[in-house]
Amino acid sequence: MSANMRYRVAILQKRAVIEEIDKNVQTVIDAIKEAAANGADIVLLPECFLTGYDLPVTYEKSIADDDIRIKEICNAAKENQVGIILTSFTQGKKSPQNSAFVINKNGQILMKYSKVHTCDFADEKVLEPGEEFKVCDCDGVKIGIMICYDREYPESARVLMLKGAEIILVPNDCVSMAPRTNALSTRAYENMVGVAMANPNGTNAGCSCAYSPICWDGEGKCVDNTILMVDELAEGLFYADFDMDAIRWYRNTEMMGNTFRKVGAYGDLLSTDIKEPFIRHGQTGGKR
Repeated sequence: MSANMRYRVAILQKRAVIEEIDKNVQTVIDAIKEAAANGADIVLLPECFLTGYDLPVTYEKSIADDDIRIKEICNAAKENQVGIILTSFTQGKKSPQNSAFVINKNGQILMKYSKVHTCDFADEKVLEPGEEFKVCDCDGVKIGIMICYDREYPESARVLMLKGAEIILVPNDCVSMAPRTNALSTRAYENMVGVAMANPNGTNAGCSCAYSPICWDGEGKCVDNTILMVDELAEGLFYADFDMDAIRWYRNTEMMGNTFRKVGAYGDLLSTDIKEPFIRHGQTGGKR
């Protein structure tokens, strides 16, 4: 990271090639090289980029954590001194998982996060969900990960904030983006964290974006917290610069995040009850 504490995220807006892992690996390595040439600190990929986001997926089409192609990308990260959020279907205990590896500039895997909120209303019901949200220190910035449907739940970002995340990175692959990007802006505001999302390009898709947590200036005047908003069809790397000095000052002075919350009133959030109108086929863990 540069002396002025700018953290530059290179966001890849591009569709992976389904079941062509080696082609996707080359795309990732090319992105790492381009990002390095443009002074990026980390590359953010869309959801399941290595394997392609194609469902239903089998265990055999997922990759192991020690897959040689992951090591190849780690080596590219080290050689180019650029971190990367590497995404793929991976092999869980018995079923596939939807995962992201946080890899630092030295090519070290700091953290593997598997999607907690799997889309059990659709083909992701075959996946093994992750069991916790995670944060790690990646080259001097505390990074948290949400994957696609995770961001539909404010609790995901809230837990990452409570665990110390300064920037939340969001691998994504879905459509109808306007309400979803608006929600990410809100997640940044209410948790005082930076947020960046990568989504594949396409009609009714794309819209990769980034938001600062800073929503008003030192005089209390509202400011637009949008750092980046890509259009639907554009393809390539797009850059979001986070001013970490300004963000850290803001987090130390403003009143969102975990400042004045009244958590004693939150008990219902941990209830497993599911009542009308939210009962759906295939739900688990709730009383109905």
